[in-house]
Amino acid sequence: MWLITGGAFQGKLNYALNQTGIQAENVIDGATCEACELMEKPLVNHFHLWIYRMLQEEKDMIEVLNQMLQKNPNIVIVVDELGCGIIPMEAFDRNYREIVGRVCCMLAENAKEVHRVICGMGMVIKHA
Repeated sequence: MWLITGGAFQGKLNYALNQTGIQAENVIDGATCEACELMEKPLVNHFHLWIYRMLQEEKDMIEVLNQMLQKNPNIVIVVDELGCGIIPMEAFDRNYREIVGRVCCMLAENAKEVHRVICGMGMVIKHA
């Protein structure tokens, strides 16, 4: 599994497509995808929005994440880095920001590759 992170609008998806050779039609969007798609598609963009949806729906995302890592071990996850911005006023949004950070830590620990993208330029953080 690869984890590609960075700020919003920094070129993470283009970077991921260029680095992996995955075609755009094989990308799912975390804002709209179903959990079953995480088990079979090669790349998920906006993974932080999938987490947001799971929190809103009060679903247990850890079970889904564990299944994803088992069934789709080569998935590429593209996620916005949320922990460097303004601290949200609403409790739900603060919790969401914290959970995204913790989930990304878990994913990074299990990842073969972790990249951080800034201005379209990637930096390899982990290469196993």
